[in-house]
Amino acid sequence: MKELLKQMAAYNVWAHKKIMDVVLALPEEKQKAEIPSSFSSLEKTMLHMWDAESIWWQRMKLDERLVIPSENFKKTTRDVVNGLLSQSALWEGWVNNVSDHMLQHVFEFRNKKGEQIKMPTWQMLTHVFNHGTYHRGQLVNMLRQLDVKKIPQTDFSVWCRRRV
Repeated sequence: MKELLKQMAAYNVWAHKKIMDVVLALPEEKQKAEIPSSFSSLEKTMLHMWDAESIWWQRMKLDERLVIPSENFKKTTRDVVNGLLSQSALWEGWVNNVSDHMLQHVFEFRNKKGEQIKMPTWQMLTHVFNHGTYHRGQLVNMLRQLDVKKIPQTDFSVWCRRRV
């Protein structure tokens, strides 16, 4: 299981970077353009992705008070990208060094509704990486709506072939 999670963490960083590079190459007005989707712009979608990875990190670390990146955020798209990539790198480093025992550890947290939740660490990690994949797919669709033609493939199988 650890080997798979290590691969998923590395893939998450790689795939984020591939898509973020495309977003950063766009003019600012396209990065912030209103587009029908779960979140209304490329920047807001990436900010949500950063929020999610950060919140799960803080939950895992048993932080008492969550610091959510999007609260009062008034910086640039590049700052969002840098924050998300830094958070993803933290996950990758942690997964590379975690014990098998810790992956089985069940931790508790309260969700946004205040409900007490228990889940094993490996399930939380699977969710974090799957969540990133889901929203990268949304980013690809948003880029297409902005008429971006060169969008890199970010399939897990592409990442696997590049490693060989």
